[in-house]
Amino acid sequence: MPTIVHGFGWPDRVVVGTVGQPGSRSFYLQARAGAQLVSIALEKEQSALLAEKIEEILDELMAQDGNPVSVPAATPVELVDNDPLEQPVEPEFRTGALSLGWDPTTAQVVIEAYPIIEVDEADAEAFFDSDEPLEVEPPEVMLVRIPVGTARAFAKRTLEVVGAGRPICDVCGTPIDPEGHIHLFPDDL
Repeated sequence: MPTIVHGFGWPDRVVVGTVGQPGSRSFYLQARAGAQLVSIALEKEQSALLAEKIEEILDELMAQDGNPVSVPAATPVELVDNDPLEQPVEPEFRTGALSLGWDPTTAQVVIEAYPIIEVDEADAEAFFDSDEPLEVEPPEVMLVRIPVGTARAFAKRTLEVVGAGRPICDVCGTPIDPEGHIHLFPDDL
């Protein structure tokens, strides 16, 4: 069966947002173009790493002589998006792998998200018994292409969303639960 591609060449909106309370939030990458709305589930760490890597790409492009693709140093005010995820949030899949790139022909950051793929036992055994790579076509993929200003806004918002979780304890460095917090040190175990 051919792979279903949820493609967004010039989305009207692309954001990472959450559902739930800090400590039990679910993270989603959501893109909309006209009536097409697609949400996929991500891990908090995937969200943070995606935003950090987008910032790195943008900073490298901005540092090029003369900033030829006009990468903004900060988020353009007109691109700030603090609205919640659009409802209903019904994820197409849970993200297993992300790919990030740059398309110089359109001056866009390219995000590809692939689902977690279940491999049956026979395929797994064949993979480990062979020197050949296991070729598995994903059932679907999300492909989002965004210009540099939108990418800067996306990264900033995503890092803010990730950082809006539970506060970190200054003493032990772990998240503080709303119900209370006990410090556990290696000597206490």
